[in-house]
Amino acid sequence: MTPDFDLIVVGAGINGAGIARDAACRGLRVCVLEQGDLCNGTTRWSSRLIHGGLRYLEHAELGLVYESLREREALLRIAPHLVQPLRLLIPIYRGGRRGRWLIAAGMRLYDWLSWGKSVPKHEMLDVAEALKELPALRRDGLIGAAAYYDGQVTFAERLVVENTLAARAAGADVRTYSRVDRVLTADRSVRGVRYTDLRTDRQSDLTAGVVVNAAGPWVDRVLGDVIRPPHRFMGGTKGTHIVVPAIPGQPKVACYIEAESDGRPFFVIPWNGMLLIGTTDIRFDGNPGEAGADADEIDYLLTETNRVFPDAGLDGNSILYRYTGVRPLPRKEKKDEGDITRRHIIKHHRRVAKGLYSVIGGKLTTYRSLAEEVTNRVVRRLRHAGPKCRTAQLPLPGASVDLPTVVDGLDACEFISPESRQHLLTVYGSRALEIRDLVVANPRLGDEICPHSHAIAAEIGFVYDHEMPTTLADVLLRRTMIGLSADQGRAALPKALQIARRHVGWSAARSDEEERRYLREIARLSG
Repeated sequence: MTPDFDLIVVGAGINGAGIARDAACRGLRVCVLEQGDLCNGTTRWSSRLIHGGLRYLEHAELGLVYESLREREALLRIAPHLVQPLRLLIPIYRGGRRGRWLIAAGMRLYDWLSWGKSVPKHEMLDVAEALKELPALRRDGLIGAAAYYDGQVTFAERLVVENTLAARAAGADVRTYSRVDRVLTADRSVRGVRYTDLRTDRQSDLTAGVVVNAAGPWVDRVLGDVIRPPHRFMGGTKGTHIVVPAIPGQPKVACYIEAESDGRPFFVIPWNGMLLIGTTDIRFDGNPGEAGADADEIDYLLTETNRVFPDAGLDGNSILYRYTGVRPLPRKEKKDEGDITRRHIIKHHRRVAKGLYSVIGGKLTTYRSLAEEVTNRVVRRLRHAGPKCRTAQLPLPGASVDLPTVVDGLDACEFISPESRQHLLTVYGSRALEIRDLVVANPRLGDEICPHSHAIAAEIGFVYDHEMPTTLADVLLRRTMIGLSADQGRAALPKALQIARRHVGWSAARSDEEERRYLREIARLSG
């Protein structure tokens, strides 16, 4: 009997979405099963950087740095609306664990490993030059700084959405709110999965020749009783970020800081009109969906930031919201958290279930190359004759038209404000022209519904029609990005509810439940 699919991918974070896109583009019959919404786990809790991993040089992981820098260039090329170059400064202080000569040597090696890159090379700055770029820096003990470029993906959620849209356009079957309950095996080979549609509570089986477990920190849960005796592959660490208002005169330069208390580097990044500060690195063995920030983590981030920016005056009341995620790292009992490799591992469980693979670890930056590696294995396993990987060259859906042309097209619409045009460009790229067409047909859809993000009414119906959301939280937090505004979308909520109810046809009771669900979700971010 012919299986339902060639490949079932469990998980629709960045790795699962990337694998689905690559495999579908090569002609495989693909199904994606995700227990929540797209990008509802680790991917959205990252530092939102597309970077080479400067810190990995200290652990001599040159191969990982080289791969990351190569992938940074690929993402700048295939998703320029989502990934942009970001200038970072490393302030150097007298008595720091990493002196000027060591940082300069690291910068030279970083440049060498990114030979042929599109962003400028590093610079070593004296005190005056450092303060010109970041005048808010603490001056006491400052001896200079290093400046270099990496990439920033402001909305990692959109990177997942666009990979998933590309996968679906290539034929993939994407099923969100579909929890995998069991991996099905027979004769030491994988046969498929049993899953529950959480919207209907209906359980079903799907068959496939290959199953890829890309569930991030939930990898061990998905494996369930397939592995006997039970084995823990995952040993995640949790990382917390805080979001605070922009400081006076906030520059566009990010800051990569060495913490005084433990020497661990962390970031202070201009992001979405605010400052994103993080991250921590603490072992975590609990339910990844319940990971939260400890008071010590918050105090650590506030104290270390105030130390380097003494006039910031940050305290707990400064925090607009915070988020915590669990890194899906390989289990290493005897290593310090920061020493655990960020390189991914692709585990084939051939002894118990041939054709069952688990993705352990990985970075946001290298998701595309990870997906290529996984799909190559799947293709060989299935003896599939099809095209080779093209994801490093094929633009994502929002990059199908060059950005200057998109800007011109948006500027021609008088019913959309300049601020909203910028929002549409940043979130949807060239697909913003489809939203513009809706506004041209009905100018009232150009009305702003969010005073912070400048999102417009037309987006609600557009994402319901084209981007697979189920709940209003999906729309506001993982599609339109309204929910990552300073007020987490509270001001936009009444209008968004009204539009969604009319567009989707919700009852009054369903509308009330959507509101309660959304408020519960953002309450968790508010701590």
